[in-house]
Amino acid sequence: MYKIILYTVIIVFSVLTKAVAQEKTFEQQAKSIAVTIEMITTEEKNALKKEVEAIDSQVKEGKITPEKAQELKTKIAQERANNIETKVAIEEAKLAQLVQDKVDGKIVDISEESTRGGTTIILGSNSKDSIGKNKTEINFGSMKIYKGEKDKAERRSKRTTSQFVFAFGLNNVVTDGENFEDSDYRVWGSHFYEWGITYNSRIFKNNNLLHAKYGLSLMYNNLRPTDNRYFVKNGNQTDLVTSSVNLDESRFRNVYLIAPLHLEFDFTPKKLSADGSKTYFRTHQSVRLGIGGYGGVRIKSKQILKYEADDIKVKEKQKGDFNVSDFTYGLSAYVGYGQTSLYVKYDLNPMFKNNNIDQNNVSLGLRFDFN
Repeated sequence: MYKIILYTVIIVFSVLTKAVAQEKTFEQQAKSIAVTIEMITTEEKNALKKEVEAIDSQVKEGKITPEKAQELKTKIAQERANNIETKVAIEEAKLAQLVQDKVDGKIVDISEESTRGGTTIILGSNSKDSIGKNKTEINFGSMKIYKGEKDKAERRSKRTTSQFVFAFGLNNVVTDGENFEDSDYRVWGSHFYEWGITYNSRIFKNNNLLHAKYGLSLMYNNLRPTDNRYFVKNGNQTDLVTSSVNLDESRFRNVYLIAPLHLEFDFTPKKLSADGSKTYFRTHQSVRLGIGGYGGVRIKSKQILKYEADDIKVKEKQKGDFNVSDFTYGLSAYVGYGQTSLYVKYDLNPMFKNNNIDQNNVSLGLRFDFN
């Protein structure tokens, strides 16, 4: 479980990081030089205009004669012309070297680069549509391998796509007549984890708004009781009792295999191919909202107790059914942007089968759908 968490942290970190610099193409560099030359000419001409206007003002004020003014204008015009010639010569030398580098093969355009092979490894969701005609992209975040730009575009634009899902956050129970401040379980110490595979099917052929999202997930619900307590099975009842020893940790975990089903609203706009001949429907690139539910079976229940006895550290694992409901079903929803969303779940069935007071599991956290 800790390996999964560590791997997910690496994925999330990679989602938040982007490349900050890219190699400029020949056309971009040539255009940059042309813009610089234009700026040099414009700046020198504007400076000359202001200087001429200043000389004319001196003539009007009687400070200099018209003959002197003409002499000054000729002088500064020549100076500005020399400035333009000198500065432009530097940029022309850069352009000449750029052309020579292009001829010598030192500069490779994106269009040329895209025809080459090679492999790109992506940890998270920071992959781009354009990966190169013959390149291979291995995306660990979504657990997919794309063989070339065409393969990636076609697979990501299919009516049904797949995602790797990971979610985590706070976990607790809803008890009649109690609020979370009076909960029997630590609010910040109780957590849930969920990971699995989902499929996303566009409901309408030519409209990207509505999707059916379904799949299989493993769900881990952890509760940490307060006040040095732990669970004890008494017949068909499961009670929280105070331990006779000081517990360093008391954690109760239920693991479920569930089948989630959501109606997803995806506001990602459609895209057109470069020549405008084909329409692509992408997902997970804008605001998303999902509402639905889940149902599944309990795989196992386990209680972990840690304490010291006679200066010996003890870790005790207790496995059994603890009278936990064998089946679970509930409501869930999420809202977010791109591949990240806020996620909430609520079990409609009580956690324990026959306890006098029903307690229903509730979870709130973050969800990542790596497309």
